[in-house]
Amino acid sequence: MAEFSIVGNVDPFLHVSLKQGESVYAERGAMVSMDTTLELKGEARGGMLGALARRLTSGESFFQQTMTATNGDGDALFSPNLPGDVMVLDCGKRQFRLNDGAFLAAETSLEIKIKNQGIGQALFGGTGGLFIMETQGSGKLAIAGFGALFAMDVKPGSDTIVDNTHVVAWDAGLNYEITASTAQRGFLSGLLNSMTSGEGLVNRFSGSGQVIVASRNRIGFAGWVASLIGGQARG
Repeated sequence: MAEFSIVGNVDPFLHVSLKQGESVYAERGAMVSMDTTLELKGEARGGMLGALARRLTSGESFFQQTMTATNGDGDALFSPNLPGDVMVLDCGKRQFRLNDGAFLAAETSLEIKIKNQGIGQALFGGTGGLFIMETQGSGKLAIAGFGALFAMDVKPGSDTIVDNTHVVAWDAGLNYEITASTAQRGFLSGLLNSMTSGEGLVNRFSGSGQVIVASRNRIGFAGWVASLIGGQARG
């Protein structure tokens, strides 16, 4: 099996060690460096239809990188597009669902499939609308988030509420729904309060498992940058 490790404390690399014959795949453009014993190819994983579905529903690249140790053992470094943390998850007994942009790299024994999700889960979500990415098989998965990553434990009888834009990945067995941050007051009043408080819509998770969250909000950051650009243009 390929060895995944995190290198560095701030904006870390994903370090992958491969034995001859082993392969991993990664998001397009993620490779930083590699030994000459390794071979890198671009592939439409899952076939043309699978790659197209991944591109349209999750915003991931149509083509992904596949790296194989063809000429002996070797090492490679990968890095996500956005500044932030990297986390390695073991999939098999536990499977995970991924938010847009969360995938960085995985062993080829692990597949990323497109799954349907309910209207209530997709209506306001930033996770591909009616579809979501979900792991299938067994192996290591590297995910990336904007800012620091933190794994939160969800326990039976105690729901966990997370702002929708901070969710990176979660246990596939967890129940979740999109709701206003104060929906216990009624949806309309909760929605109004969400708008005025700036918290917006949230994911309510229940059951038993983990939710991985990022400290930064990509949408909020993009809006802040756009406001600066707009201010400069007006100036």
